[in-house]
Amino acid sequence: MTFTHTFNPTSLREYDIRGIVGKSLTSEDAFAIGRTFGSVVIRHGGKTVVTGYDGRLSSPDLEDALVEGLVACGLNVVRVRCGPTPMLYFASVSLQADGAVMVTGSHNPADYNGFKMMLAGKPFFGPQIQELGVLAETGHAVPFARGTILGLDLRTDYVRRLLKDWDGGEKPLKVVWDNGNSAAGDVLQKLVAGLPGEHIVLNGGIDGHFPAHHPDPTVAKNLEQLIAEVRRQKADVGLAFDGDADRVGVVDDQGEILWGDQILILLARDVLKTHPGATIIADVKASQVLFDEVRKAGGKPLMWRTGHSLIKTKMAETGSPLAGEMSGHIFFADKWYGFDDALYAAVRLLGILARQDKPLSAIREALPRTVSTPEVRFDCDDTRKFKVIEEVAARLRHEGADVSEIDGVRVNTPDGWWLLRASNTQAVLVVRAEGPDEAALERLKQAVVAQLAQSGLSAPDFSGNNAGH
Repeated sequence: MTFTHTFNPTSLREYDIRGIVGKSLTSEDAFAIGRTFGSVVIRHGGKTVVTGYDGRLSSPDLEDALVEGLVACGLNVVRVRCGPTPMLYFASVSLQADGAVMVTGSHNPADYNGFKMMLAGKPFFGPQIQELGVLAETGHAVPFARGTILGLDLRTDYVRRLLKDWDGGEKPLKVVWDNGNSAAGDVLQKLVAGLPGEHIVLNGGIDGHFPAHHPDPTVAKNLEQLIAEVRRQKADVGLAFDGDADRVGVVDDQGEILWGDQILILLARDVLKTHPGATIIADVKASQVLFDEVRKAGGKPLMWRTGHSLIKTKMAETGSPLAGEMSGHIFFADKWYGFDDALYAAVRLLGILARQDKPLSAIREALPRTVSTPEVRFDCDDTRKFKVIEEVAARLRHEGADVSEIDGVRVNTPDGWWLLRASNTQAVLVVRAEGPDEAALERLKQAVVAQLAQSGLSAPDFSGNNAGH
């Protein structure tokens, strides 16, 4: 009997498959992903796929259905069970698997879930994800065959590999970790047991209800508990994860947040000591300070499109040893495997701090100061959002503006820069701006508002606090 299935079109995203469980994402969808992705693996000559899942309540059932679909393609499926997404990536590399699928809702609300995929060690995204929809609709899955299933606990091996790159000696740092009830829970406990120093773990249990706070360390509100504990404990640093632990948040010894681009500056300075002249990649939302500091440290800064799959692909293309995004995805190809891993980034950052003779706050305070908006997101219909970007870009080109169109439009002016881009995953436009002072930032905001007005859109809500940077 021919297999056919129709996905909810909103679930097939740019970087992954994602939806609301029971509404736009079901167990039937999970089986269909197994059948279609498994067919792609088979047609690429593959035989083995590894699977894992995060701590969300719906994840075990979705992974069961996914595995059923993969096995029905005749594949050998290795299940590494519950853990962080980077552990699944590690399994893919260490087992030399032909494909990998992680069931995770990442940083989305608790009723969401999704699937991140790799094919032949590379991100599976964009048109490839759309292809799964076509395969399912047209019934072009491979004929039914019975594969095999193997369960494998890689947590100890993964932690051992993380610890192999510890380079901070025996300096006893005091570290507060906020697991955020994420899928890193069990792995994190093993990791801190192997590190020197004193480690306090908050919200260590894996809990898909996320009772403490939402698992997204890019939102300041979600770091309040960590900040309070760092200050109370007089700790050297605080670290936080998102729901599947592929994104890291950092708080210094004074309880001040370091954003993704600031974290990357510290890591880049260290990596460039052993890779002088190397290309360091950051996404288009990053501060100009980052690109300037990479250049000062002897590196070649490269601004690239937002999205973990896009960044990983560009790293492989350029041979970059390090990349990062404002969202807290940090990618190491220096000693590591080129994928985003919050636990590994944390180990490398702690190593740097252990070798420093000054606190993290002093390093942060020594960075050039700017004032920036948070990432402002506002609704814009999926059918309109990219058209708006085209209209704005055309006007800017006509005006002779200094503009980059790598991902949306990023405009440099004497006041600083502003960015307008369309989200690849939601029906929203995203605005960010950065200037040397509040007056300059206000002029940048007004430039954005004027452009949006010319495209018939209202001004976004800039009322969130401007961030010192």
